[in-house]
Amino acid sequence: MTLFRNFLGVGAATMVSRILGFLRDTMIAAALGTGPAADAFFVAFRLPNLFRRFFAEGAFNTAFIPLYSRALEADGPEAAGRFASEALSALLVLLALVTGLAVIFAPALVFLLAPGFAADPAKFDLAVLMTRICFPYLALISVGAMLSGVLNAHRLFLFAAFVPALLNLVLIAFLFAIRLGGAERTPLAGTILSIGVAVAGLAQCAALVWGVRRAGVGFPIVRPRLTAAIRRLARLGAPGVIAGGITQINLVVGTIIASLSAGSVSYLYYADRVYQLPLGIVGAAIGVVLLPEIARQVRADREDLALAAQNRSIEFAAVLTLPSAVALAILAGPIVEVLFERGAFGPQDTMRTASALAAYAFGLPAFVLVKVFAPGFFAREDTATPMWIGMATVAVNIALALALFPVVDFVAVAIATSIAGWVNAALLWLITVRRGHWRADWELESRLPRIAASAAVMGMVLYLLVDPVGVWTGAENHLLVKAGALGSLIALGLGLFFGVAQATGAVDLGRILRQMRRRPT
Repeated sequence: MTLFRNFLGVGAATMVSRILGFLRDTMIAAALGTGPAADAFFVAFRLPNLFRRFFAEGAFNTAFIPLYSRALEADGPEAAGRFASEALSALLVLLALVTGLAVIFAPALVFLLAPGFAADPAKFDLAVLMTRICFPYLALISVGAMLSGVLNAHRLFLFAAFVPALLNLVLIAFLFAIRLGGAERTPLAGTILSIGVAVAGLAQCAALVWGVRRAGVGFPIVRPRLTAAIRRLARLGAPGVIAGGITQINLVVGTIIASLSAGSVSYLYYADRVYQLPLGIVGAAIGVVLLPEIARQVRADREDLALAAQNRSIEFAAVLTLPSAVALAILAGPIVEVLFERGAFGPQDTMRTASALAAYAFGLPAFVLVKVFAPGFFAREDTATPMWIGMATVAVNIALALALFPVVDFVAVAIATSIAGWVNAALLWLITVRRGHWRADWELESRLPRIAASAAVMGMVLYLLVDPVGVWTGAENHLLVKAGALGSLIALGLGLFFGVAQATGAVDLGRILRQMRRRPT
């Protein structure tokens, strides 16, 4: 199966999950709005997700996948299975410790993440309760992330890519229960939703255990031991806590600062959910596929193939993220209005959320470029360099957010996060080039400016049409009318972008269709 087919498969699976996520978030917006219960739930939900990205997707998988791939390539499936068993046992011990401490010290965690909540004791206590209910999700989904890494190392991408959709399906079911029980716009709604998070983690973990066994890649849980392989995993994983979780650290910084302004945590959450659609589809596809692919080529001493994989990844990312960033910036208001403005979410909420979305859109290409360049370091078992770069970008983020907050309020958080993303991508690129691990090939050098020009043409047309079409997306119209008008405008933009891109040679749609039809090899 080609790299391109893998990108498309994982991207399609992620799109299903993100669409379900939008449905979930529109229901949350209607059920909780942007009040105290919403702020408390979003903080409680963010805490286990933050630790998951640090320990599972960050520290653990960035170190685990290259080592597992090395064992698989050099010593065969049996040796790789032994290493996976040792790693799983060590992970379970770590997760039990972290989860237990987090439940005990939940008040301190909430205060660190949202110090502004301390001014409202009821809101603070509610966030603590929800955090304790949500936190077992960390252990369950972290085990699931490791199992996904095993499947990905065997190039079994699709099943693991569809599993995250279970979170949204479970939460949607709980939201229906909240509505049927008449608990909307109450603290009880947030508590019920927190229980749904824990249940969703159990469902995802169980599905991945079944998937690994069905794929014949099962491995037993053994007694935890500090073997040479586990010590190596720990040495690589420690810097990965920072290197793999920079985006999350920046989000935490943003949450801390935003908590000082009422409702701001919710505005940033809803804006984040919108721009996470293209970021999730493209970034997840690249992040999932590229790391095991580069690790495999580096182990086989095929630097030429590793280089080609990164160049095609940048090309794939540019085709999808540049037009997405332009469209999100221009259509931020109509998008937020159509998705969220109903129930407890009013016009003022739409305006504020849209301003944050436009700021996040500026950083979208950078966030994806980080997903392209970081795996080159991880595949070569270098987690320290991305760690130091990450620490620098966190400093940039904090400084900018604090400097801009008095001027533009919570939008400062989105602006600072985007600029920090560009600093992160630029430093990763610079060091990669200086080490001789990457250079642009002629295809990328030829196509990238044309892709950018195609996105600019699309942006100019959307800018001219957004106000006339805005008449149909106004609050006085039915939701179906608003969604139809916005959907037509987005479809026009996409058609225009790909039409110009095809005409200028930025993309070859015929080649894309041929690769989609090609049988896996």
